[in-house]
Amino acid sequence: MQFHTTKSFVLASASPRRKEIFARFNIPFEIVTSDVEETSVQASEASQYVTEVALLKARDVRKKATGSVIIGADTIVVKDHQLLHKPTSHDEAISHLRSLRGTSHQVLTAVAIIDENGIETTFVETTKVIFKNVSDELLEAYVATGDPFDKAGGYGIQTDGIFLIDRIEGDYLNVVGLPLASLYEQLIARKLIFL
Repeated sequence: MQFHTTKSFVLASASPRRKEIFARFNIPFEIVTSDVEETSVQASEASQYVTEVALLKARDVRKKATGSVIIGADTIVVKDHQLLHKPTSHDEAISHLRSLRGTSHQVLTAVAIIDENGIETTFVETTKVIFKNVSDELLEAYVATGDPFDKAGGYGIQTDGIFLIDRIEGDYLNVVGLPLASLYEQLIARKLIFL
């Protein structure tokens, strides 16, 4: 489909996956990354945390790209009320994946939209992901690819992490990093894009 807009859009993300998903709107946009420290955010609820991080990114980028519509996003993996951040070591990646196997967890993506007048809108999309009860051998082989280290929870559903997953309940693109259908609804409702 071809969408139209009279606005200037900025995607506040360094993620190549979000860039690829947002490009499906077929509208011009640019990438401007934020310099914020995500771990500076404190919140008692996962949905509040991920929303605050998405807003932090969007607000930071708005300082660099005034007059544009800013789209910021953040994705987290939550297992038993615990956030599983991007692993920083082999052992941490294995630990994350062992805790996920044979069970379900939630992937939350918050999206923050700041229009050219500074009006902020946020929403959170949640997808349930169920992992297969896979072997240690498969987990080791997957971690050896290096794929887990830039992904919340230590896996990518769009890469070899798919071998770990039994099924999902909800939006697939949300797990990848940007819930496009819900974002479309928000942008259309706010008359920021149109058909």
